[in-house]
Amino acid sequence: MWDNSTIQMIEVGVLETLYMTCMSTFFGYVLGLPFGIILAVTDKNGICPNRIVYRILDVVANILRSIPFLILLILLIPFTRAIVGQSYGSSATVVPLVIAAAPFIARMIESSLKEVDAGVIEAAKSMGAGPFTIITKVLLVEARTSIAVGVTIAIGTILGYSAMAGTVGGGGLGDIAVRYGYYRYEEDIMIVTVVLLVLLVQVFQFVGMKFANAINHK
Repeated sequence: MWDNSTIQMIEVGVLETLYMTCMSTFFGYVLGLPFGIILAVTDKNGICPNRIVYRILDVVANILRSIPFLILLILLIPFTRAIVGQSYGSSATVVPLVIAAAPFIARMIESSLKEVDAGVIEAAKSMGAGPFTIITKVLLVEARTSIAVGVTIAIGTILGYSAMAGTVGGGGLGDIAVRYGYYRYEEDIMIVTVVLLVLLVQVFQFVGMKFANAINHK
């Protein structure tokens, strides 16, 4: 059962899972970071209150977060095919993963920025700092530890989503678990894929928390 081809398949599955997780996390933050910043600063207690902008982004984030990932994966098939040329495989899975991760990340960024002490913000304003300076030099700096912890949480969530994508041929360990562990009743492969997914989450968690502690100079 565990010949070279099976071992190679598992190795490829691990690499595909890492690829999907890392790429989706990166692009999720490319979209989610500014999304979350705008939510935080346009809130009624933010540095640039704007009720209309906040309500629009708030509704968008709530709608996207309320759609189960598997349903979102299916809904985005035409869009995914238009972007990457196919609707299956690890590269195709990155597209819905980014769409699902972005509002989740935005909410974590918003929460992290709102935790910043209002006194620090007022001090920056009193020294003549503008909104851009406050965002880049105060909010993001003061919230760096919370944001780093959020990255760790986001990676674990995205990795779990990538495994779910295996039900529709998304590639990675999830795809292997479904094709061999579920359809072919090869329980040993199912167990190995589950163990590897757990180990990957633990590694990301360990590294992420170490990094968060390293940048926490408070």
